[in-house]
Amino acid sequence: MRSILLALFMILLLPISGTSHELRPAVADIRFAQGSFEVEFRLTLEALIAEVDPNLSDTSESSNAERYDTLRLLTPSELAKEFTGFEAQFLSAISATIDGQPLLASTTALIIPEIGDMELVRDTTLKIAGEIPAGAREFVFGWSANLGPLIVRVTTPEGEDGYSAYLQSGQITDPISVVGVTQQSGLSVFARYVAIGFEHIVPKGLDHILFVVGLFLLSTQMRPLLWQISAFTLAHTISLAMGMLGWVNIPPAIIEPLIAASIVYVCIENIFMSGLSRWRPLIVFGFGLLHGLGFAGVLAEVGFVQSQFVSGLIGFNIGVELGQLAVIALCFVLFGVWFGRKNWYRAVITTPLSLGIAAIGAYWFIERTLLAV
Repeated sequence: MRSILLALFMILLLPISGTSHELRPAVADIRFAQGSFEVEFRLTLEALIAEVDPNLSDTSESSNAERYDTLRLLTPSELAKEFTGFEAQFLSAISATIDGQPLLASTTALIIPEIGDMELVRDTTLKIAGEIPAGAREFVFGWSANLGPLIVRVTTPEGEDGYSAYLQSGQITDPISVVGVTQQSGLSVFARYVAIGFEHIVPKGLDHILFVVGLFLLSTQMRPLLWQISAFTLAHTISLAMGMLGWVNIPPAIIEPLIAASIVYVCIENIFMSGLSRWRPLIVFGFGLLHGLGFAGVLAEVGFVQSQFVSGLIGFNIGVELGQLAVIALCFVLFGVWFGRKNWYRAVITTPLSLGIAAIGAYWFIERTLLAV
């Protein structure tokens, strides 16, 4: 039995052993001018060239990880040469039509930052442009499934938010008006951001997943878990809204280490406390405020059409909640249902798992502070 539990423990740790090369969706900002369109991408060029599977959460999990790491070491001019051989493949993967007719595009700019901190992804700016015929009305955009999810944001010629979408692999946008603001239903925006919120937890949010697992491990009783989850949910809902409204703005360089520290704290307390203390829900509430600001940072990258701000915000938050519930449900299936009433549960499950997760959180804290450039 203990060997089985040890194997499960190792399985939980395997996906989170390397988090330095996170895979994130690319962002495409689309603008229209008289007779032309421009798309400005923010993307991880090394991952695209290395053909890293975009469904992974980290490049280290890819069979092409070595190729990615080699490209990550290249100077901007060297990586630009690598892109020369990849450019035709990239452009062929893009789908751009106007009133149902395909459009041609060409690369107009490639801005690659210096090598910088190797523990962080390097965001490259890549611009493409093409002509659109006179009288054109509707533009549709997307790219092939092998390039992964894509965040699309459209700005009208007057500088207004015209459209936004989160495209899963291989999806295309709704028809986008070339001459005005594209109307999006509240229901479609809501559903789209539920998916974004869920994906930010499962599988992308490894630090949030470990925090929720830490809450679960405190006790096999339902009441302590409900108190903690309620406090965490209320707190991150409040801070997410405040962050998106611009009322609170704390840099990720501060938020991310504190999120790692929150993981360490709840897991260490699991080891020394056998049940819910008076202060635990209050502390979890405080940590929830931090996690909510972390969610706000992700959501700010995605962006909103302002007229659908409320629908998107509520949808994202519900998606986050569904992701957290999925994590808790998995914990119950793996541990609570089978072993929750065993007298050795704390010694064999709670303490070892809490120690392991605390060690990971401590490593992330050091990585995000002392090892950050």
